Amino acid sequence: MKHALTTLAEIPSAGTRKIDFFGREALVYLEDGKPRALANVCPHLGGPLEQQGERFVCAWHGAEFDCRGARLKGPARAESRLMFLPTRVEGDTLYYVWGE
Repeated sequence: MKHALTTLAEIPSAGTRKIDFFGREALVYLEDGKPRALANVCPHLGGPLEQQGERFVCAWHGAEFDCRGARLKGPARAESRLMFLPTRVEGDTLYYVWGE
């Protein structure tokens, strides 16, 4: 399965862009110049995430994660990780890919 998420030109050089991912919200951003996509949901209680510099912070309870998804501080469990979408760039488009 392959589904277009966004064009590369629509991904900001700094910060994130919210996109629709099958009726749910995802965030796309650049990390070291490479596009990444993650579900906009905190693993603690499902709150939305906001990028603050090199971190993602839950707007509801303040859990913090680094840009690779590892938890930095609570209240999310220590082993919690953000959920990244498997993606691939083809031409000028970022695609979600599954089962390939």
